[in-house]
Amino acid sequence: MAPQAPKPKNAERSISWFKRFQYDKERDSPSDARNVLLVIATLIAAVTFQAGVNPPGGVWQDNSKEHPHVAGIAIYASQIRPYYVFLLSNTLALSASILVITSLTYRFPFHFEIWVATASMMITYASAIFAVTPRTSVRFRYLLITAVVPFVTRFLIQMLKKFRKSKKRAWSHKLSAYDQEVDGQTGQRV
Repeated sequence: MAPQAPKPKNAERSISWFKRFQYDKERDSPSDARNVLLVIATLIAAVTFQAGVNPPGGVWQDNSKEHPHVAGIAIYASQIRPYYVFLLSNTLALSASILVITSLTYRFPFHFEIWVATASMMITYASAIFAVTPRTSVRFRYLLITAVVPFVTRFLIQMLKKFRKSKKRAWSHKLSAYDQEVDGQTGQRV
């Protein structure tokens, strides 16, 4: 077997530098982590909302019969597939960031108002998408499904955790009942 070459010191430094910025339960408080997540989710929500309201390339400013387009429709929408990918990805990012924001602010003062504001923002986003997107290029039901995916996924994960916990609890009850049936002295069933 050939001897392994020692790791270069630069690689070790870059790894330690990277680890310094990773979340550490012992060093970082949950409050700090929540605040960082809120800032990140808020930035993502702002960027994705803005991108939906003002799509890349802007919107047509005039009607034209030479090059068929309508004023107020996204220029990018003329490239149907790339625009569709953009809309789906942007909607997914906005929806996921809103899920993070509403989850992290749950039970905060004014939580209801935060929820109303985020729901209103999603409605505004949907209205803007409807306004700048030609009806023929996008299937809006897929956008709606995409917007719901993060919420459904989080719900399913929570249900799976509860199911596993209840299953584990049921097994521990069965084992303790079995242990009570077994004679402690001989190890045989009574």
